[in-house]
Amino acid sequence: MKKTCHNQLREDVLNRKTLIGCWAALGSPITTEILGYAGFDWLLLDGEHACNDVLTFIPQLMTLKDSVSQPIVRPAWNDFVLIKRLLDIGFYNFLIPFIETEEEAINAVRATRYPPDGIRGVSVAHRSNQFGTITDYFEKVNQNICVMAQIESQKGIENVEKIVAVDGIDLLFVGPSDLSAALGHFGNPAHPDVQKTIQHIFDVAKKHGKGAGILAPVEADARRYLQMGATFVGAGSDLGLFRSATQALADKFLK
Repeated sequence: MKKTCHNQLREDVLNRKTLIGCWAALGSPITTEILGYAGFDWLLLDGEHACNDVLTFIPQLMTLKDSVSQPIVRPAWNDFVLIKRLLDIGFYNFLIPFIETEEEAINAVRATRYPPDGIRGVSVAHRSNQFGTITDYFEKVNQNICVMAQIESQKGIENVEKIVAVDGIDLLFVGPSDLSAALGHFGNPAHPDVQKTIQHIFDVAKKHGKGAGILAPVEADARRYLQMGATFVGAGSDLGLFRSATQALADKFLK
């Protein structure tokens, strides 16, 4: 059977389809595999605020081979060398943290594209092209990488129109905790000023025909953001689910 290069998640993001996902922060292929059986549209494997690296990502990608959930990676930083390595091990979908300017957005996209569209280094055979067995990989992969820009600072807000207009930026993602801190409301993303800014980011994304996303582990928040125009919502995390469930069990017997 012929193997081909196609990224359904990017297609769905570009079509602004509503997609619900979950954060995977525990760094375990077992817990990631369990998440993969739940049926989320996507799973975010976190490399910024979790104990993950290239070697821990690979077994998690392996466990998701038979899952309907599409893997996304958040690298620690907008660094073209790190992004190159994540591309080569098999990631097609990237959430790039702390994008503040048009130039940073352009660099993020260029890091994910082979020349002449970008600066991705060329390896003939790697895990992403199934070690050279995907025949049209180099022909099609540039059009099948999804890049999402995380807006989480005052400077990012000021430049959001320019950021979202960059060709290859497919979605704006709000980091509510960092955004609220940047706006002077640390730990309070529900503050009216923060909510107004989130709405503004969603509206800008929609105006440019791009998707808008956010992490919202509280159900009421997630449903509100969907009503506000979010098309891409992280409804929880493995870490949060595990902590809540274990604490609830302990409380039944110890309190």
